[in-house]
Amino acid sequence: MTTPEIPLRMELTFALPGTPEQVWDAIATANGISSWFLPTDLDERDDGAVCFHMGEDSSPGTVTGWDPPGRFAYVEPGWATLSGHEPSSVTPMVTEFLVEARPGGTCVLQVVSSAFGTGAGWEQEFFDDMEKHWVPFFDNLRLYLTHFPGQRVTSMSVAADIPGRVDAVWSVLRQALDAEKVGQPVDVRGLTGHVERISMSPGPNELLLRLTDPVPGFLGFFAHDKGDGATATAIEGYLFSEDAPGFVEREQPAWKAWLENLTIPKV
Repeated sequence: MTTPEIPLRMELTFALPGTPEQVWDAIATANGISSWFLPTDLDERDDGAVCFHMGEDSSPGTVTGWDPPGRFAYVEPGWATLSGHEPSSVTPMVTEFLVEARPGGTCVLQVVSSAFGTGAGWEQEFFDDMEKHWVPFFDNLRLYLTHFPGQRVTSMSVAADIPGRVDAVWSVLRQALDAEKVGQPVDVRGLTGHVERISMSPGPNELLLRLTDPVPGFLGFFAHDKGDGATATAIEGYLFSEDAPGFVEREQPAWKAWLENLTIPKV
């Protein structure tokens, strides 16, 4: 068996609004991480358990660095299983967040993820895809710190597999939202707000709405090729209101039906 000794690494740097304490609250608490990234369980201490939830999948790990407000780190032993491979073929993935204060109440956040592999093609592909998909989430972090720092989040997750090519599904989804450009007002299914971000191929197909009424927050829409002529779609909501839990209970099934009822033209 080949020994994992080939270095794998992702390094990102972001300028963020907020003090180190505000950024720490956003990156090193369960509520904070769930407010811009993925629904997350976190035992907020050194050696505490952490688990990131991605629909039916999850990635558990352990906190290995807890130095508020400057350094937060964790290790994920089973990251290879997310790509359908045996964890024994690679070393655990270590991720480190470093927060540095800047003048004017701002910070720089450095994020480094690393592991060792055997040189198999899927390993570097995993890290390349991770970087491509992580960058929009850190724009979510910037928006969270700008508009909702420290507020309690209510998450909403919806997923549906839709027959059809990803380009056709993505086009129909955007038409249904009437979302064509950044800054455009939107009014869909009783929600009002505007288009905050649109990302498309060769990166992830992703669209983010910033909501103002009846619940403030963000609503992200995603689509990627699942293979076999199907497209995996998802909606991720980050809502900040006392009314948000009731809204999610009422509206989550309706949003799933909305996705499943999109009419995709046959090509």
